[in-house]
Amino acid sequence: MITTTAVHKEQSPGLARPTVASHARDYLRRVGGGDLGALPAVLGLVVLCAVFSVVRPAFFTAANFANLFNQGAAVAVIAMGLIFVLLLGEIDLSAGFTSGVCAAILANVATVLGYPWYVAILAAIVTGMVIGLTLGFLVAKIGIPSFVVTLAGFLAFQGVVLLLMKEGTNITIRDEALVGIQNSKIPPALGWLMAAAAVAGYATVALLRHQKRTARGLITEPLAVVLIRIGGLALVLGLAVGILNQERSFNTLIISNKGMPVVVPIIGVLLVLWTFVLNRTAYGRHIYAVGGNKEAARRAGINVDRIRISAFVICSAMAAIGGIIAASRDRSVDPNTGGSNVLLYAVGAAVIGGTSLFGGKGRVLDAVLGGAVVAVIVNGMGLMGYSSGVKYVLTGLVLLLAAGVDALSRRRAGATGNR
Repeated sequence: MITTTAVHKEQSPGLARPTVASHARDYLRRVGGGDLGALPAVLGLVVLCAVFSVVRPAFFTAANFANLFNQGAAVAVIAMGLIFVLLLGEIDLSAGFTSGVCAAILANVATVLGYPWYVAILAAIVTGMVIGLTLGFLVAKIGIPSFVVTLAGFLAFQGVVLLLMKEGTNITIRDEALVGIQNSKIPPALGWLMAAAAVAGYATVALLRHQKRTARGLITEPLAVVLIRIGGLALVLGLAVGILNQERSFNTLIISNKGMPVVVPIIGVLLVLWTFVLNRTAYGRHIYAVGGNKEAARRAGINVDRIRISAFVICSAMAAIGGIIAASRDRSVDPNTGGSNVLLYAVGAAVIGGTSLFGGKGRVLDAVLGGAVVAVIVNGMGLMGYSSGVKYVLTGLVLLLAAGVDALSRRRAGATGNR
């Protein structure tokens, strides 16, 4: 069970502070006790990238690297919203078609009705929030299991998309701002500046937190570990921006194609926002508390119904943003938008990243890591020429493996008393 607050232990003046070696031993002990976190997803991502790079050298080119972000963006964003529902031990099977409904609203408002892009985006997100509010109310107040409610939504929203799309028409999105979400690039210099700002911001927060805990005599991570994490983030962002700033156009005389896709900082902002909400707010602590033990949370004075409803609202709102991103990538919306494998990939991304299906365990970062794994599998298999059937089979096996690891790690944690 995940506790709602961290246990701060006072550190006496004579007690030696943790070292890098002791920190590493403690981490290995937690892993051995079943607390794997995102380790399987990270290792899987490294192995998959290495294999595909060897088998198909085109996999690790600048053009394909940028394509990976575009392929996985919508799935990762929808998965971010699903994290909130999964943390409660619930499920939202309608998230895929919720994104389709909101994308259809976006297209109708922007193209058919001719409103500006910001009105269309607002209409799509508000639609998602209303859907989430309805689903959450039925689950929390009426008491219908989330599986049944969202399965009904999964079926009904397919019909809503068809109705909005006039039973099969395709609506082209012509607004440059909407199309640019997935198809525009950030100038290379601005990309470097944004990466530097991200590293500086993370370093400031991490170092200030370390300084405050040290000053209060609380046990904290060794400064060397904090510096290693800052250096690791700087290395990853530096490599990513460096690759994305390479020229990817075959003929620069016609068009230049270099720079970070606009959707990348959008995902970054959403990641920081929701991570802050879960880790640094009372609301986030209540989410984990309800997911860990709903009855205990209720007795502690937490409004459990409100938390459950709000989680579905966030989930559907993020599905709406995912639908906007998908519509931008395709430059159009059709009856299949949000359907097919969108939901399966989104749920798979959350679980593969390390979020538990049993509730109480997960982070927003899991959605990004899992989304990267799914995107790498789909992209790599496509480069190798495998059929859609093979892609589905492999993705399903990876999802089953991730769920199995989650179940086994929870059993191991229970056996060792490391819940």
